Amino acid sequence: MSVYLDNSATAPMSPAAVNALCETARNVFGNPSSLHGLGLKAEHVLNDSRAAVARLIGACESSVDKEIIFTSGGTEANNLAVLGAAHAARRRGSRIVTTMIEHSSVLESCRQLESEGFDVVYLKPDSKGHVSKQDLISTIDSDTILVSVMYVNNELGTILPVESIKSIIKAKNSPALFHVDAVQALGKIPVKVQKLGCDLLSVSAHKIHGSKGCGALYIRKGVHIKPLFYGGEQEKKIRPGTEALPLIASFAAAAGECTDISAKAKKTAELKALLLSEISDLDDVTVNSPDDGSPYIVNISTSHINSETMIHYLESEDIYISSGSACAKGKRSHVLLAAGLSVQQIDTALRISFSDNSTAQEVIAFSQALHKGVNALVRAY
Repeated sequence: MSVYLDNSATAPMSPAAVNALCETARNVFGNPSSLHGLGLKAEHVLNDSRAAVARLIGACESSVDKEIIFTSGGTEANNLAVLGAAHAARRRGSRIVTTMIEHSSVLESCRQLESEGFDVVYLKPDSKGHVSKQDLISTIDSDTILVSVMYVNNELGTILPVESIKSIIKAKNSPALFHVDAVQALGKIPVKVQKLGCDLLSVSAHKIHGSKGCGALYIRKGVHIKPLFYGGEQEKKIRPGTEALPLIASFAAAAGECTDISAKAKKTAELKALLLSEISDLDDVTVNSPDDGSPYIVNISTSHINSETMIHYLESEDIYISSGSACAKGKRSHVLLAAGLSVQQIDTALRISFSDNSTAQEVIAFSQALHKGVNALVRAY
């Protein structure tokens, strides 16, 4: 039995998402910007898809007052949000507040802004990835033009205090726009932009069983950001270029399947509890994820066995997990470094990540293989 527990890197496409992609590619091949009938048909699919993604996050579904801008994925959405917001607001201030455990697409954008003279504050987490509300309160000020904080950390599964940030911004009389990277939260916990009070929110299709190569940025009506690209009227000129309609239709189909989110999360929490119970007898294994984190992500360290070695051992057992963010490609985790974990914990870290399709049978198979691997590889060392 093949066991796939690397869903935070990418989730397998659902049958509905595959069908939507294929049907659109075959039958809706017109350019949505073309004025003839085939173009109009494509535009209808585009508008319906935009409404489906908007509906999932509680944004405006109108094709006129559109708040959803389609991108090539979460990385582009994060770049567009951070760079676009900062460049649009630089006359109002220079401070940007984020955390040390953001996705690299946010951190690298912030480093670029630092090189341009912006003052970026990177808040340090505790050992489980929690960021203090008090640190946010003491850091956000009247010079702050952007606060960018992820909803769920992609390596530890920590849920950050994003629901408190808008009220802090208001209390500090700050002009800051508020951006949420919700890539690992979408479809796993309820994500509603009105409740969050965010101005910008990034999401990605392939984390919710849609196609790779497609994401979106929510931009609250009335919020102005500068584009990264120029040369077309598409997506309100914020993200010009012909839309990848088959991928977008796949995203919409996957979004439509994100129902009963709380019930699915409860089921996944049972899988997480089962996993922790099954590996609790392994003395050298430590759990890095917080108890109150997302049930979809579990980060552990084996203490003695290098991550890559264990990952390849598990692959030989037809079990697939990761050591952390797929974007890092084997580099030492900046998230675990920021959390203050030891080098040994970081170098032996494993990330197990579930989807709604994960089963108890898969958890037990992973646990049994991990036990075998620990025993076999420790002896080898």
